[in-house]
Amino acid sequence: MTEDINDNVPSRQRRRFPGISSRAYEHPADRSALVALRKLTGFDTVFKALSGLLPERSLRLLFLSDSVRVSDAQFSHLNSMLRDACYILDLEKVPPMYVTQNPQPNAMCIGLDEPIIVVTTGLVELLDEEEMRAVVGHEVGHALSGHSVYRTILLFLTSLALKVAWIPLGNVAIMAIVTALREWFRKSELSADRAGLLVGQDLKASMRGLMKIAGGNHLHEMNVDAFLEQAEEYESGGDLRDSVLKILNVLPRTHPFTTVRAAELKKWAESRDYQRIMDGHYPRRDEDKDTSVTDSFRESAASYADAVKSSKDPLMKLVGDIAGGTADLGVKLRDRFTGAGGTRPTDKASGPDSAAPNDKPGHNGDGEDRGGREG
Repeated sequence: MTEDINDNVPSRQRRRFPGISSRAYEHPADRSALVALRKLTGFDTVFKALSGLLPERSLRLLFLSDSVRVSDAQFSHLNSMLRDACYILDLEKVPPMYVTQNPQPNAMCIGLDEPIIVVTTGLVELLDEEEMRAVVGHEVGHALSGHSVYRTILLFLTSLALKVAWIPLGNVAIMAIVTALREWFRKSELSADRAGLLVGQDLKASMRGLMKIAGGNHLHEMNVDAFLEQAEEYESGGDLRDSVLKILNVLPRTHPFTTVRAAELKKWAESRDYQRIMDGHYPRRDEDKDTSVTDSFRESAASYADAVKSSKDPLMKLVGDIAGGTADLGVKLRDRFTGAGGTRPTDKASGPDSAAPNDKPGHNGDGEDRGGREG
């Protein structure tokens, strides 16, 4: 017997956002890239031409033939969540959703002409109803933003890079594009996390879901505050060598690290931007055509500048110091690469050759000591 659509909807009322533009929740770096692409003349034509080269039809047939399509008759609770998410974000056409057998918890939104959502059995079995609602909202957010187009291209180019690896410089050129797309996609994941929060409107459930993705179904063994402390330690700990390792670790990934996602989402949930959306003040879809590319890039640049300024990462702090014209850069470079801090014995001497004004005891700590704990 088909389950009633209201059986899986919480008794509490959730706000709806009629006509909301994806710009309302998009990360500035994600938004500026999308606005620029949407403004390009002939952009849609180019991607329609590419559709013949991309394996989209094959993927659709594969999921149709070898996965379970969500409907009133199959996974009806997921179908209710999907329709509810589309109703809240005012997405007129509900994208098809499939559940595919895979123990790895995962979900994705792909497709050029029309987005399709795929969730794995590992994810369905791992999350409770409210956690899953945030994930479904996350994927609907991808669909509303048009991310599925670029995700499909990223999958195609990643596969192509493997096939042309034997061609001199061929793989290098494609991987350069893939690397750039991955950097954009990591920002788009932060955008979709925000969409998931707008749909679920339950920050605790969003946090629980991210913790489970990181540590499995052991909530009784986990703590949100301790989980967020890991993000703080990851951000601020170590020296420049650790900063370089962080970059190398994240480059092959399409998603930011889970603790980082949790910290970013909590920060946004506490922001004025989120509260304005919840109060009904947000950009509308019918205003998208009037959006300025220049303003979007300016917002993106300001976002990166603020991130550098507020970051506790040693490399980002050094970048901020360089931008601010900090004296004695050579000493800073040496101390941060070696993890050294404080004043050298020779710095106690007075006179014109003594330490620079900023080279004071403890000045070079910059939070490195907090990296001594094991996370």
